[in-house]
Amino acid sequence: MSLVGQRFDEILKKFIAANPEVKAAAIISIEGLPIASALPQSVDETRISAMTAALLSLSERAIIEMKKGNFNQLHIKGSEGYLIVMQAGLNAVLTVSTTKDVRLGLILLDSRRMCEKIENLFRGEDEEDFE
Repeated sequence: MSLVGQRFDEILKKFIAANPEVKAAAIISIEGLPIASALPQSVDETRISAMTAALLSLSERAIIEMKKGNFNQLHIKGSEGYLIVMQAGLNAVLTVSTTKDVRLGLILLDSRRMCEKIENLFRGEDEEDFE
C-alpha cells in the first residue's frame, strides 16, 4: 500500500475511534473504486463502493434537476441507523454508517471535517496540519 493509501487508512481509523456511533466508513473514488475502508467483514467493499458512486451520481442529478445548487451530502435513515454520503473534494466520496442513536448534527460536522482532510490529502497536504 502506498504512503498516501496508509494515510487514508489512518485518518479513517481515527475518525471511527473518535465517533463510537460510527460503525463503518469508507473513502471511495468518484468512479466507484475503494480507496480505504473500515467495513464489517460481511460487507463487500467493491459492491458498497459501486453503490455509493451510484448514489452520488443520482443525488447530483436530482439536485441539478431541482435547481438546488451543488451536491453537498446525502443521508439515508434506516431502522437501524443512518448512511451518510458526502463529497470529499473532486476525487472522492466519504460514506459513513452509524447507529440509530447517533447525534446527527455532530456526525455531519465531523464527517464534513473528515472530507476536508481527505481533500487536503489528495492535494498533497499533510492532514496533521488540519487537526
